Amino acid sequence: MDAVAVVAEDLRQRFGAREVSFLIVDLTGQAVARLITAAGAEGGREAERIPLFGSVYEQVIRTQRLFQEPAGRGQRVIVPVTNRGDAIGLLELLLPADPGAGILEEVGEAAHILAYVVIANGRFTDLYTWGKRSRPPTLAAEIQYQLLPASLSCEAAQFTLCGSLEPSEDLSGDTFDYVLDRDTLHVSVTDPMGHDIDSALAATVLVGALRGARRAGAGLAEQAHRADQALAGHGRGHATGQLLRINLRTGRAQMVNAGHPWPLRLRGGTAQAVACAADHPFGLSVSMPHPYRVQDLDLRAGDRLLLVTDGMLERHGETVDLAALLERTRNLHPREAAHALTSAVLDAAGGRLADDATVMCLDWHGPQQTLRHVSSGADTRQASAGRTRPR
Repeated sequence: MDAVAVVAEDLRQRFGAREVSFLIVDLTGQAVARLITAAGAEGGREAERIPLFGSVYEQVIRTQRLFQEPAGRGQRVIVPVTNRGDAIGLLELLLPADPGAGILEEVGEAAHILAYVVIANGRFTDLYTWGKRSRPPTLAAEIQYQLLPASLSCEAAQFTLCGSLEPSEDLSGDTFDYVLDRDTLHVSVTDPMGHDIDSALAATVLVGALRGARRAGAGLAEQAHRADQALAGHGRGHATGQLLRINLRTGRAQMVNAGHPWPLRLRGGTAQAVACAADHPFGLSVSMPHPYRVQDLDLRAGDRLLLVTDGMLERHGETVDLAALLERTRNLHPREAAHALTSAVLDAAGGRLADDATVMCLDWHGPQQTLRHVSSGADTRQASAGRTRPR
C-alpha cells in the first residue's frame, strides 16, 4: 500500500517538489480521486474527488500529453499515468522552478513506471479499487464489475481497443471481455436477460463458461456451445452475445452472433451496420437446437469496429444516432470514443438508464504492423506525431 507513496516521496526529494500527488480515474470516467500525496496526511477512507468535465485533468487524460503552467512561485506539472492505453490516473507535481526538458522527461518516465507499480500492487490491496469508486456498489454491481477485464483498454501494434459500460438503475448484467493469445485477439460482448442479482449470476455463469472454453483452446463455435449449455444447464435463462476472433498475423476476423445486435463498422469516414447471420441466444439450445455458425468478418486496416448491447439501441438509445456519433468521434482514441458513445445514451436517458449501455470499440491497424509508434491520446490517426511507444 505504501508503494505509490514511496514513488511520490522519491520525486519530491529528487526535484525539490513541494507537492506530489497521484490521482486515480473514477470508474465512471467523470472524476479523479487524489489518492496519494507525498509528505501529506492522507488516511482513513477519504479522498478529494475532482470532477473531470472541463478541467485540466480531463485535458491531460484525453490528450495523454504533459501539462505545465506557472503556479505561484513555481510550476505545476501534470502527466498521465497510463499503460497500453489504460488511463489509470495522473501524477501532479508542484515544482519550485521551471523544470526544463530533462526533468520533464524524467517525470514522464516516473509516471510510466508508476503505472506498473499500481498494476502490480493492485493484486494485493483494495486501495486502488476503492479509489476508483465514488459510491459503494450494490452486490449485483460488485459481481458485474469483477467480470470485466482488469484493464478496459489495450494498445498493441495491430490494434487499439477499449470497452465502456454504463450500468442501468437495476443492472442488466452486460459484460465485455478480451484477451490476447500469441497470434490471436479474442473479444466478446454479452447481454443476459433479467435485472439485478439474477442477471449478475447469469453473467457469471456465461463469462465463466466462455473463459473456460477459450482457455482450454476451444474454437469459436465450441465456446458458444459451452456458454449455451452452461446457461441452460444452470437454469439461468438466456443471453445474447457476440464472439470475435482476429488472427494478428493474417488479419482474418471471424465471429459468432448469438442473437445479438449487429456490429457497426467505420470505414473511410462512413459508419454502417455489418450484416451477419444470427443464431439462437445462449441458453436456448433445448428449444432451438442448432449449431453456432462461425462467420468471416471483413476487417481492413484503418477500420473502426463497434460491438454494442441493445441498451445502446433500444429505449433511450433509440434517440441517439449511433452511426452518426461514431463518425463524429472517428478521430478520438477508442477509450474516449467508447466513453462518448455510452455517455450520449446516458444523457438521452436523463442520467437514469433502463438497460445497461455497453460498447467495445476496436481500431484495426493491420496485420503488417509489428512495431507501431502510437499516442494514447485523442487522435490515433495522427499518432506518429506523438513519437511514443505504447503505454
